[in-house]
Amino acid sequence: MHMGDLLGKALRTDAYEIVGVYDTQPERMAEVCTDLGIAAELQYADWELLIEQTAPEVAVVCSTTAEHALWVERLAARGIHVLLEKPFAVSGDEAQKCIDAASSGHVLLAVNWPLAWYASHRTTQRLISEGAIGDVIEVHYYDGNRGPQFHVHDKKEIDGEGDGSRTWWFSRAAGGGSLLDYLGYGVTLATWFRGGELPSEVTAVSHIPEGFEVDMQSIVIARYATGLSSFHTRWGTFTDPWTHQPQPFCGFVVVGTEGTIMSRDYAEVVTMQTREHPAGIDIPVDEFSAGDDILALLDAAITAGETVEGPCGPQISFGGQLIVDAAIASTDTRTPVALKVKN
Repeated sequence: MHMGDLLGKALRTDAYEIVGVYDTQPERMAEVCTDLGIAAELQYADWELLIEQTAPEVAVVCSTTAEHALWVERLAARGIHVLLEKPFAVSGDEAQKCIDAASSGHVLLAVNWPLAWYASHRTTQRLISEGAIGDVIEVHYYDGNRGPQFHVHDKKEIDGEGDGSRTWWFSRAAGGGSLLDYLGYGVTLATWFRGGELPSEVTAVSHIPEGFEVDMQSIVIARYATGLSSFHTRWGTFTDPWTHQPQPFCGFVVVGTEGTIMSRDYAEVVTMQTREHPAGIDIPVDEFSAGDDILALLDAAITAGETVEGPCGPQISFGGQLIVDAAIASTDTRTPVALKVKN
């Protein structure tokens, strides 16, 4: 679904040139490429032939989540930098395979979390880093959309309610469900906001409607030394947040020792409470250049020979993956689950 977004970004920047596109479903690939104006001769039905003929430097992977490690291993072994579309993986073990493969292949690995590029949330991180609300002690998150059955690539809407049950988003084996789709956003950015701190345990419940094998809604509670944080995921919001903010609103509330910040997806201001302004003040979001995105971040890291840091880097993303793993285990056991943090 996000491949259209990323291909569109690549087409609009001078730093990248699209040399080939591969999909297991040629008809789907052709539809996306036609919409974006990508020539038919750049479309491949054989990924190995694509690599052999084009020698790409970077590969953008928007496969099923269950295949992320497989693709990183294939690409890293050929010396190709990898940008994974979120979520990172279906488990911490699979995420570690991605990290290990990238390290062995001496390539960079990045995970695209689109929420990390929203001006509101980046402004929130700046305010936190400047100490505007003191130490972060709670993060509360609610996010989602009407559901994958309503959209295709580049958020293109389908008239009426599409048959989303035919897509991998509704397959448990492929890594579908609202929890895997949206929890990673919340816990990864929360780990970023908290400077890498992870919870000790996680409790989660999910709702799987009759006739479905994946959840449409989940509520996750994470226990930290400073208290509890909550993360809600929802397929079935009243509206899509990129058209009209639903209620509850999609985004974050961050609580600190000296204040709070409300940071809504797509908002033009963040609202901050402090002891000086207990009623709250609206702060305009920081301005970022049109090219300030995941592709620019990856290009800068490749050019500088550095690793990708922040929420799109493998380390913060791995911390978020551990929280997701614990949440999945908790929904299965219906008990709190301790995080499996490696020393």
